[in-house]
Amino acid sequence: MASVNKVILVGNLGRDPEVRYTSNGTVVVTFPLATNKVIVNKNGEKERITMWHRIVAWSKLGEICGQYLTKGKQVYIEGELVTRSFVGRDGNTRWITEVVARNMQMLGSRNGNGASDELPEPEEAPPFVSDIPEDGFDEEDDVPF
Repeated sequence: MASVNKVILVGNLGRDPEVRYTSNGTVVVTFPLATNKVIVNKNGEKERITMWHRIVAWSKLGEICGQYLTKGKQVYIEGELVTRSFVGRDGNTRWITEVVARNMQMLGSRNGNGASDELPEPEEAPPFVSDIPEDGFDEEDDVPF
C-alpha cells in the first residue's frame, strides 16, 4: 500500500533562520514559520489563530534559506513531516516534529518583508526547543516505526 508524507505551508518567518553545521560540514538551517487562519468564535467575532511550525532545511536549500530569509518574510514551504527523539539536558527523552523542507519559494514583494496584506504579522515566535544537541542532526537517522 502506497503512502504519502507531504506538507505544504505558506506563512511568515517568526525569526531569522538559525544556520548551523553538522560535524561533516553539512549546512542545517532551522526557523519557525507561522500560519494563520481566521475563525468566527461563539460570540460571532472573527478571531485569528496562529499555528507555529519548526522548519528544517539541509545543504544547498539551507544555505539559500540562511542567506535570503529574514523574520517576517512570507514563504511557501514544501516538505515532509519528521518526528524524532533526543535526550534533553535534564536527561529526559523528548520528541519533536519538524517539517523538513524540500522546496522553498519566497513570496511577497522583493523590496518589502513579504508579509501578507490580509492578516497582521503574527506575534513573537515561541522559543525553539533549546536543548536539542547541536550534533543531534544526522541526515542518516531513521525514525523507527
